[in-house]
Amino acid sequence: MKSKRKIPLVVISDVHLGTYGCQAKELLQYLKSIQPQILILNGDIIDMWNFSKSYFPVAHMNVLRQIIKLSNLGTRVIYITGNHDEALRKYSDFVLGNFELVDKLILEIDGKKTWFFHGDVFDSSTRGYAKILAKLGGKGYDLLILINSCINWFRELFGKEKRSYSKTIKDSVKKAVAFISNFETTAAEIAIEKGYSYVVCGHIHKPQMKTIENEHGQVTYLNSGDWVENLTALEYKKGKWSIYKYLKEHYKDADTSEEKTKNDIVVKILS
Repeated sequence: MKSKRKIPLVVISDVHLGTYGCQAKELLQYLKSIQPQILILNGDIIDMWNFSKSYFPVAHMNVLRQIIKLSNLGTRVIYITGNHDEALRKYSDFVLGNFELVDKLILEIDGKKTWFFHGDVFDSSTRGYAKILAKLGGKGYDLLILINSCINWFRELFGKEKRSYSKTIKDSVKKAVAFISNFETTAAEIAIEKGYSYVVCGHIHKPQMKTIENEHGQVTYLNSGDWVENLTALEYKKGKWSIYKYLKEHYKDADTSEEKTKNDIVVKILS
């Protein structure tokens, strides 16, 4: 069995469990491959905007089980609420064993103040009437993801690589590009003003790590991306941040082991 990677701090966000776009199987493989001291879930882990009783597959439940398992094994799990799981905000500051539920978080990492928050506070589309439109847009986005998944199934069948058409469409919209730029700048300016060394967000589904400067100072802006299209996480190890990108070929052994387990179960049932 392959040994787990020991990582002091891992950040994931925008998983959107309970939606068709969530890549739960891939996330589960990643979570099973690591042994973090701290796991920060930076918002939109469970998608309560689009939650449906008729759609919450086993793979999605297994992600939650694995997070609970990590907590039971000693990992400090900090769940920061986002806009899609804002219903949990009424329970903010709840603590149970190694699990914490908060709206924002400030940690000192190797002597440097780090500000963690989801980021929806900067997005006017998550409030009021615009929120209703955003929810309707989310349904359309779900449909786009579903169509994208069907296309990729055929591409894989013919030995071709997967492509994210939904991401291409989103990235090509000038308004979206401008919003992302403004989001990053706003987060950085507030972090500089407060004297933080790092600011860590989610929300915009764009993995990023860069230094942003203004006349008052500088800050390292980080975004953990998502587990819908980018399949990324942030990892902090040996004094450095890095963006982790899921690659299927890294988990071939895991796929083989899972298939063997399934076959063993079938044999036991039939024998």
